[in-house]
Amino acid sequence: MRTAKLVVGTDGSPPSLTALRWAALEAQRRCVELVVVLAYNWRALTTRLLGGYEFREYIRDLATAIVDAAVAEVRTIAPKVRVRGSAVFGEPAPVLLDASDEADMVVVGSHCGGGVAPPQTGPGAGSLGVQLAARTCCPATVVVRGHDGRSGDPVVVGVDGSASAGFATGIAFEEAARRNCPIMAVRAHDARVRPHRADSSGARTWAGLEMALLGEVAGWHDKYPEVSVEHTIAKGSPAAVLTAWSRYAQLVVVGGPDHRPACRLPAGSVGRQLIRHADCPVLLARARAGI
Repeated sequence: MRTAKLVVGTDGSPPSLTALRWAALEAQRRCVELVVVLAYNWRALTTRLLGGYEFREYIRDLATAIVDAAVAEVRTIAPKVRVRGSAVFGEPAPVLLDASDEADMVVVGSHCGGGVAPPQTGPGAGSLGVQLAARTCCPATVVVRGHDGRSGDPVVVGVDGSASAGFATGIAFEEAARRNCPIMAVRAHDARVRPHRADSSGARTWAGLEMALLGEVAGWHDKYPEVSVEHTIAKGSPAAVLTAWSRYAQLVVVGGPDHRPACRLPAGSVGRQLIRHADCPVLLARARAGI
């Protein structure tokens, strides 16, 4: 029987500590175990610096110390959360993918390498989150960035009529119910772009878009009647519209890629752009294979 758990990647950097604290509170809300994971790899540094066993042992001890400090931080923030940690030899993405195989959520920080290495910055920033979102089997990948939001701020979800957005809408309602906050369902209308191939609504007019949007959330609202729902349609690209809304949200939820072999998160995808530019944590929702 699978045990519910959250996995959070850490490397001791400020962004990863922010992600750790976010994950601790999320685990507390869900009443599930939190697993803190750090990947370390001494090979390149060993060749360049000392090249010996003592340095490898130092890196291993450093990684273990970072994990121990992270676990202690979780116990301070959320004392009732069951937490354990591990420092694993390997590259961050494969290590976290393996750790999150049976998890409900994997969490990383923005500009975080996820291992014993300098935090990542520049054009490649957030690439660990991109890799996890594209390849993980767990339903939710969260990249923690921007502000934390106030408790009353909404969970914003992007709706476009696709199957992935429909799954994301369900995840968004679950998160809003846990946080006792409203949902803001957002649909972007970019006249320059043809509707998503998977969009079954057939909506073209503004009124049609609104009806399709309401239809997308109606079933989930019936399941979570305690969640207050608002909706809006905005002109612009989905990434730009959702990034603007992230300034007023405590979480933005969008659909991630499907489970096709060698799946990628395209460079221009909404999820990838939000991982780099959103002003609050971003959750990419992805149905498990076979669901």
